[in-house]
Amino acid sequence: MSNAIQPILIVMTSHGTKGEGGDPTGFFLSEVTHPLAVFEAAGIPVEFASIQGGEPPVDGFDLDDETNARYWNDADFRERLRSTRALAEIDPADYSAIFFAGGHGAMWDFPDSAAVNDKTRAIWEQGGMVGAVCHGPAALVNVTLSDGARLVAGRDVAAFTDAEEEAVGLTEVVPFLLASRLAERGAKLHPAADWTTQVVTDDRLVTGQNPQSATGVGEALRDGLLSRD
Repeated sequence: MSNAIQPILIVMTSHGTKGEGGDPTGFFLSEVTHPLAVFEAAGIPVEFASIQGGEPPVDGFDLDDETNARYWNDADFRERLRSTRALAEIDPADYSAIFFAGGHGAMWDFPDSAAVNDKTRAIWEQGGMVGAVCHGPAALVNVTLSDGARLVAGRDVAAFTDAEEEAVGLTEVVPFLLASRLAERGAKLHPAADWTTQVVTDDRLVTGQNPQSATGVGEALRDGLLSRD
């Protein structure tokens, strides 16, 4: 029964600027709202966390997107956003899955966060699922398991591609190119054409390429959790 599933933890970046230029960024709104809509429709509980806690900076603020608008205009959702827990404070045993939303901010604070490494490893090693979309897989570039192996090594993965980074003109702004770094870590990348949906599942790891893939990642996580009942 889905009501027996422990919550999914959605994690957002707390980093609000792009490199030296200082242009604003943060988490990409639809990369939270679209998976959230999938989880809630399935009756799976969801909790929010961010690297620093409190209200994370938002990017991709498109209220022409009906799902974004529905949540943004919902007082409960806004309050949950304002009061995210710091990732370091959460107990991994309380969650069935951890999901990292993207947005360019993730490139700065996800990779070197000890909490990202520790909580992801713990959830994975207790049999939970790990998901990420767009720049969210920046969370995975340095995650190591208890045996010292990298989580992504040898695994099929999708992430924001170098070509998409070039298309948005930020290859010289981000601290590294995400897809290239994942490949260096031993991940097997499966890029699709720019801005097309691409969701890749490898065992309990689910990753998506770009904002267009957010719903699909949510659906794959949902299906993985429901199939375990």
